[in-house]
Formats: sequence, C-alpha cells, structure tokens
Amino acid sequence: MSLADDIFIKNCRDILENGVTDDGCAVRPHWEDGTPAHTISLFGIVNRYDLSREFPIMTLRRTYWKSALDELLWIWQKKSNNIKDLKSRIWDQWADENGSIGKAYGYQLGIKHKYKEGEFDQVDRVLYDLKNNPSSRRIMTNIYNHADLSEMNLYPCAYSVTFSVKNGRLNAILNQRSNDFLTANNWNVVQYALLVHMFAKVSGLVPGELLHVIADAHIYDRHIPVVRELIERKTYPAPQLTMDDTDDFYKFTADRFHLDKYKYNQFDIKIPVAI
Repeated sequence: MSLADDIFIKNCRDILENGVTDDGCAVRPHWEDGTPAHTISLFGIVNRYDLSREFPIMTLRRTYWKSALDELLWIWQKKSNNIKDLKSRIWDQWADENGSIGKAYGYQLGIKHKYKEGEFDQVDRVLYDLKNNPSSRRIMTNIYNHADLSEMNLYPCAYSVTFSVKNGRLNAILNQRSNDFLTANNWNVVQYALLVHMFAKVSGLVPGELLHVIADAHIYDRHIPVVRELIERKTYPAPQLTMDDTDDFYKFTADRFHLDKYKYNQFDIKIPVAI
C-alpha cells in the first residue's frame, strides 16, 4: 500500500464516520441538474508526506498525474488564467467566452511586486530566496487576494504555500480552504509534491516533507457510495518518480517526468462534479 492510499482511506473513513452534514443548509455548489450539492465534512485535516521516501500517488484508482502536472505548470510556470493555455478541459465551466477564469490562480502568481532585492512575481521570489536566502522563514506564496476576489470566476481552493529549508531538505506546507476529497484530494497532493521536487531540483536541494492542511475536507452526497466502494479496494506499492535534470524551473515540461511501475485499479465510474 502506498502512503497516499493509506492516508486517503483513513481520511475518508474519518469523514464518513465523524463528519458533519450540511444537508438542509443553503449551499452554493450544485449538480448539473440544478440540485444542491450537499456534503459531509470535517474541519481541519493535516496530512504529512515524506517525499524522500516515496511519491504520494494513490493506487486505489488512477490519478491522471500528467494532467495534474499540466495544470500545475499552467498556474505556476505559465502563470496563466486562460484555459486556452491548458491541455485538459477541467476549467471549462469556470471560463468566460474568451477562455479567462478572471484574476485567479496563475494571474495572481504572475503579478510583480517590489522588494529591496528587486522586482519579482511570487514564483520568482520563491526561486530567488531558495537559492539566496534558504534559511528565511518568509518564503511563501498567497493567491487569495481579497482585492481581486470579485473578478475571480472561482475563489482559490489551494491558496497558499510556505516553503522551509532544513538540512538541505525542501519542505512545504500547502494550505487549502476546501477540498473535494474524491475528485481532487490526491490530484492536489500529486501536484504540490511535483512542485516541491521541481523547486528542490533547481535550487540544489532535496525534497523533504509536504504538509497538506485542509480547512474543509468534504465528500459530496452523490460521491459517498463511490468512496465507500473505493476505500475497500486492494492497493499497490507507490511508483518511483524520475525526472530529467535541469537548473531552470521554466524548462520543465511534462515529458521530463516519469513514474516507473505505477500500478493501479481500473476505475470506470464517471464521477459527477459539483459546480
């Protein structure tokens, strides 16, 4: 069993057994047929993944990690807010007629700010500090910009990352206000594990721990039967991540990454997505 499977199973059981339902409350999300999308949720889940031991991808079902990586690079490398720069169609329902999702995600990371060392956007500031100020306790990003929320087609879910270098190991804390456990939990974990690997590689560091802090961890009502079936499946050992060498974050492409011996269960159920 991979660590990602073990954590996912324990979290899902905890949510199902101890979670609080919002059934009967007025909720924003809804299903495609217009029915309110209610959840059962827990407040405050914290998961730790030691990236030096294994890559945290689940085997209970396939995580389409190349698509997850493409979205990550769209946000962090291209700093884009237009779905025309993204290969998958996961953002289509939040885009306008021009393909924009508003002043969200990549747009926020690409805004330049003035510092005493010069002018940087948030990504380049992190890269600068990892190389020049690795002992700093101020290496972080935040895309939950209240001034621009009214111009975002979707408020950021994963909104802040704090980086910390200890003994040559790059650690990170991913803060997430909301997490749809079935559809997005391992997707987000895989993305930010890859980000830590990339930032460590170009900064002369080694990957350390990824902490995933979730304020509202939830399972949607129509996902509950799927989750109950999924967490009873057999699991497999975690695969091995390999990546081509580079010292430039902006040279990373999806074909530079490989997962060796990624074995997983087939999963043919179409998961409805709340919007």
